[in-house]
Order: sequence, then structure tokens, then C-alpha cells
Amino acid sequence: MEKQDVHSRDEYCPIDEVSSRFHARKSDMHADPFSDLLWMMNARTVASGGLVAGGKWALDIPAPDNVKFWGVARGSCWLKIKGVRKPIHLQCGEVVLMTAAQPVIIASDLKAPRMALQDLLSSRQGAIAYLGSGEEFFMIGGNVQLAHANADLLLNALAGHVHISAESRRAPTLLWLLNRMIEEREEDMPGASAASSQLAHLLFIQILRAHLEGGGRVDPGWLKAVSDKRLAPALRLIHSDPGRTWPLETLARASAMSRAAFSAYFKSVAGISPVAYLTAWRMKLAERALREERVSLGALAERLGYGSDSAFSNAFKRLTGVSPRHYRNAHAMDGEA
Repeated sequence: MEKQDVHSRDEYCPIDEVSSRFHARKSDMHADPFSDLLWMMNARTVASGGLVAGGKWALDIPAPDNVKFWGVARGSCWLKIKGVRKPIHLQCGEVVLMTAAQPVIIASDLKAPRMALQDLLSSRQGAIAYLGSGEEFFMIGGNVQLAHANADLLLNALAGHVHISAESRRAPTLLWLLNRMIEEREEDMPGASAASSQLAHLLFIQILRAHLEGGGRVDPGWLKAVSDKRLAPALRLIHSDPGRTWPLETLARASAMSRAAFSAYFKSVAGISPVAYLTAWRMKLAERALREERVSLGALAERLGYGSDSAFSNAFKRLTGVSPRHYRNAHAMDGEA
């Protein structure tokens, strides 16, 4: 049985500054569901280096292990993704985010002789690789690492690749970030690696914003829900205090809709009902706590709004297929606890 109210969360120790929002008081109305989603995925971005090229050139890049992006800071190129019929012409300030594990070709001329990425990197000195003759082209890339357990929160929502064109209102910001990343790489100042990773992560967020604002394809689910402006007030309520049983009427009123309209719209965006979303978000929080915190099941049950260990355990097993203890023990054996 779920409780109508929850106690202060002050007695719980947050695992980091970001997760502390889940231990905040009910009066904290500054929850950011989009940031919560990035936190839940453990999204971390690393700048992977740059490519300077000129003349006629082409580069074979194998399927990436992680989510990958490339941004053009100078010049233009063609990008051909295996399995995608039409190549993409990338101009200065444009970026591509790859979420599918597909090999790609990046080239000034797709008919030019191709060099393997491994061969290019073997002769690279520093963070910048050089290809062809001349320096009219400059591209910089990054890798986005996602926690395996929750990577689907992003990957299931997007197509295999996202292209942000120079027409996007975010394009000037993207180009500014690309140039700052290049400066960090070229000037090799103290803290360059940390600064580059921070800039790359901000670039990743801006790519997602540009895609969402530009009406790009996003399938119903978590990403679409946390970026929807009409649902934002209701989701802030849920994320500010996931341990509370939120009446449907309260959530609907926050989003300035009737109960029926809110329920229908919520399901069309999130793919599940508001009640199912609240329960699913609680279980995501529970999974992370079980992996990373030394918290008793009783304390976790209370934190997430359940009146007993058994009520929490039943809800957890219903959604995940395993008991909380089994889940914690399995991840402890995997070295993830």
C-alpha cells in the first residue's frame, strides 16, 4: 500500500549532488526531469579528438561502441552511414549524433581512396589527426557513455542518427562549443582534458535540445516525456517528490488540462499512464539505489512511498521480474554495487 505523504528526506545520505534532489523536501519545486534522465543513464561525455583534412580524402570509421557525435568546425564533408541510402552533407556548425552501431565513411569525396581509422590514429600525434593535403576541413568528435542498465531510455527514443543542420537555432551555440573544444585541444592548458569533457557534454545536451526543438523524430517514451513543455509542470511535481502518491487531478491541474485530456495526452507522449510513469520512475530510482547505496529495504520503501517492505518488494518484482534482494546481490556479484 502506498502512502499519501512522506517524511523529510534529511536522514538519507545522497550518493552525489545530483541525486540529492531525490532526497529533497516536498516543497522543492525545482526538479528538472530532463537532467534527472541524464543522471539516471549516467550520461558521461568524452571528447575523442579532431580531424584536420584537405584535398581529396576519405576515412573508414568502424561501428562505434558508444553513442558518438561529430561536429564540423571548418569546411564541409560527406558522411555515409551503412544502411542509410542517402549520404549527409555536413557543413560548418553542423553535427551528427550516432546512436546506432553502424560503420560510417567521412569524406570530401565519397569516391576517393579510403583510409582506415586505425591506420590514421596509429600515426596521430596528440589529439588531432591529419589526412590528405591542406587544412580546409576541421571536425571534432566525442563519445557519450551510458549506463548499460538504462541506455534504452535514450536509445529507444531516437532513430539511428540525428543530424542538426545549420538552419537550427542551436547551430551558433554548437559551433561556439566546437571552437572552444578545439581551443582546449590546441592550447593544451592545465585542465584541458576536464574542460574538453565538460564542453563535450554540454554539446551533447545541445544536440538533444536542437533535435527536440526542431521536431525531429522522438518515439513515445521517457525522453519525449521529460522534454514536453505541456507535461513539464506535472513531471516536476513527480520528480520533486517521487515518494508521494500524486492524485491525477493535481497533476492535470498543474498542466492546465482536464483529467481526461491530461491522461490521454500523457499516454500519447510517454507511452504509459501517469500512474505507471510514477511507479516506473520509482523503480528506476530503486534500482540505482540498490546498485550504489547501502540502504535498507525498509528505508528505501519509505523513501519511495511504500508502507512496507513487502509492498515495495512486490512492486519491484512486478516491474523488474526479480526481488530487490536478488537484484542487489546480482549487481554486487557483477561489481556494480
